[in-house]
Amino acid sequence: QVQLVESGGGLVQAGGSLRLSCAASGSTFSTYAMGWFRQAPGKEREFITAIIWSGGRTYSADFVDGRFTISRDSAKNTVYLQMNSLKTEDAAVYYCAARSTRSTGSRLFNPNAYDYWGQGTQVTVSS
Repeated sequence: QVQLVESGGGLVQAGGSLRLSCAASGSTFSTYAMGWFRQAPGKEREFITAIIWSGGRTYSADFVDGRFTISRDSAKNTVYLQMNSLKTEDAAVYYCAARSTRSTGSRLFNPNAYDYWGQGTQVTVSS
């Protein structure tokens, strides 16, 4: 079992930045990849970006367009999402997720590919 706890959400003005953190605990040695998703009210959960824990290869959705960056600190079992140039449409609950087994990169875009999820952290962007 892996437990994930997100933090760092909050209220920010459009154009501002936030850094989200996701701390993993439990059987983290078995983590293959971690991803960030978001879900706005009335919308489906949306893939943002993912990172392969060993090696650090990343995958991102097209809308990221260089504004969001995923990174990891293996010593702390923590993954980060640095978000810059935030827009009002970025407002959502942000979730981190972990996958235990190997997969193709494209599979990581699907929320069903993940085994564990955090509780989410709210990001609100004011105009």
